[in-house]
Amino acid sequence: MTTLLSLPPPSSSSHCFSTAFSSCHQPSVVVTTGRPARFLPVAATTTTTHHHQQIDKSSLTVAEAAEEDQLWAAACLRVRSFYDFQLSSYGIQDHKRYLAEREFVALKERIAGKREDFKRVSCINATLPLSQLSSSASDLCAACKFTSNGEDRVVVGTLDLNQCLWLPEEIAGTKPEGIEAEYRRAYLSNVCVARELHRNGLGYDIVAKSKIVAEKWGITDLYVHVAVDNEPAKNLYLKSGFIHENDEPAWQARFLDRPRRILLWIGFPCTNES
Repeated sequence: MTTLLSLPPPSSSSHCFSTAFSSCHQPSVVVTTGRPARFLPVAATTTTTHHHQQIDKSSLTVAEAAEEDQLWAAACLRVRSFYDFQLSSYGIQDHKRYLAEREFVALKERIAGKREDFKRVSCINATLPLSQLSSSASDLCAACKFTSNGEDRVVVGTLDLNQCLWLPEEIAGTKPEGIEAEYRRAYLSNVCVARELHRNGLGYDIVAKSKIVAEKWGITDLYVHVAVDNEPAKNLYLKSGFIHENDEPAWQARFLDRPRRILLWIGFPCTNES
């Protein structure tokens, strides 16, 4: 993988555990297509071998993100996770920044309620102090660093919790039915963990936090889409309590030129939104 430059937020990052928002085809190597896309593509396969650092979780924070520099760091982690870059590609740094800026703007708009059909969206990040990460994670630190209360921290895992009836270009859940579905159904998306820190249980941590936030919102039915051949993702969700609900039709996967998805579901007791 090519080394990312440190990218400051604009003015105005394997195994990926979930499908990401997508209106473009899944690449094995990222190339500039010359056409805009609304969302990040699904995870691309990479054959790069990485050393997995074991971390001290006592300094781990998993929480909803609101500040722009942390949202920018999350956008950069998603670019690292959902794309595989070819070292010889021309203008690769500019393309990485374009992808990060696109996700950063879209993420801010979703959180601010400016995207149609989304009732509420939250970005949930796992972060560690910069000082806790080894030199083998220097690329991660450069790309996904932010400052909070005077401390340099790094986004090492991220996902979106989306309160909505369906996600674009994905099969919809069936629970609950009726008028309550608009307010009590939610989906996880853009779930990823820095590849340098796999095998630390960070995926479980951010999914667990998303369930807490979902119940706080009054969500009773939480869904996630995952590629049928993504065994690490399926294992994560099944161990987190999700069960199989539906399969994407083969024709839809062929039409969208991507691996077929399955839809997983978990239910919560009905609670009042706080």
